[in-house]
Amino acid sequence: MNLRRARRLKDVSQEELAFRSNLSRTYVSEVERGVRNVSIDNMGQLAEALGVPLKELVDPEMFSALGDKLN
Repeated sequence: MNLRRARRLKDVSQEELAFRSNLSRTYVSEVERGVRNVSIDNMGQLAEALGVPLKELVDPEMFSALGDKLN
């Protein structure tokens, strides 16, 4: 969920995030929906592509203050 929220805050499409992180758009979508487990290496690539620290993407409370506004 943090990945989706961070991506939307940065106003980046799934396709653009996939391109920046050298991963597929399908993979990004599946990670955001929670249907695919993501390795820490790939999460690092996603964090770098978004320009956010990895700890923000793995912290379950990081984006909770934003609630459902960005879901």
